[in-house]
Amino acid sequence: MEESGAVAGRDPRGSFLVMNQLPRLILSRDHHFLGTTLKELARSAKTGALHRVRQGAYVDGAAWAALKPWEQYRVRISAAAETSSARTIFARHSAASVWGIPTIGLHHPVQALTLQNDGGRSRAGITRHYADPAGLKVYRCEGLLVTDRVRTVLDLAAFTPFVEAIAPLDHVLKADRKRGLPAITKETLLERADAIYTAAAIRRIQAAVDFADSLSGSAGESYSRALMHVAGFEAPVLQREFRDEEGLVGYSDFYWRGVRVAGEFDGIDKYLKPEFLKGRTAAQAVVEEKLREDRIRATGAGVVRWVWAELTAPGVFERKLAAGGVPRRRPRGAL
Repeated sequence: MEESGAVAGRDPRGSFLVMNQLPRLILSRDHHFLGTTLKELARSAKTGALHRVRQGAYVDGAAWAALKPWEQYRVRISAAAETSSARTIFARHSAASVWGIPTIGLHHPVQALTLQNDGGRSRAGITRHYADPAGLKVYRCEGLLVTDRVRTVLDLAAFTPFVEAIAPLDHVLKADRKRGLPAITKETLLERADAIYTAAAIRRIQAAVDFADSLSGSAGESYSRALMHVAGFEAPVLQREFRDEEGLVGYSDFYWRGVRVAGEFDGIDKYLKPEFLKGRTAAQAVVEEKLREDRIRATGAGVVRWVWAELTAPGVFERKLAAGGVPRRRPRGAL
């Protein structure tokens, strides 16, 4: 087994990884240094002053409540590492969280590897999956041991539903500039898959890798595209440029040429995060987005727009696309 990146917080290629500003863990074993007792910690958790992440690990209650669900999950991973008595190599959704690879869904278990071929098991709140130690690449990232990025996204492609596997794959097909990590090619992914997985898992990986696209702009766009495919809609063009007499209007997330319909995933980030706002207020961003849509419509294209809630409500997204005129794929026998 190869372990790379001996310095915590570094990628094996030497680039520093981004450490999220998450609340500090308060560990029961350190209660003497903290000037408190185990009973006082438990009492603080009951009142809400502290939040018990897992046995032996707490965080500030208000800080926990302010975290997004995926940030809470990341804290749970750190707490598992701090309270585990054995060397722990995080995998699947947990490794993706540490690497900053987006995944779909909430309430995932903390996941790690076992190198003993006993079918995998859960212990101390950690779900463990067997991995053959031969050729296993383990990196130290943000102080935690994790499977390398290739193995992480391949595991997700092999063992999660197709619609959930696309966002992680789309993400790694382009460089992660925030963390200084290079893009991973489809060829690299498929080469590694051949050496690790069963024939059935390789077929699932092949389908997901073939479908993955580096042009996807966000996890929401990736999930949308996967849902479109499963629902039988025609594949859209990604990031289609729109221009009018004033010049560049922008790029639509999706576009169906035959029916001249643009599709837009309306993620909340564009109205909240500074990197998207670029000095504007949220209200200004909303107004500018509406004006942009009006300009796209003025070119003769229709626009269908949706949000996360419509992706997660059964049938809602499919009905919205159909009502917007998005065409279905022709059956193979009709081609």
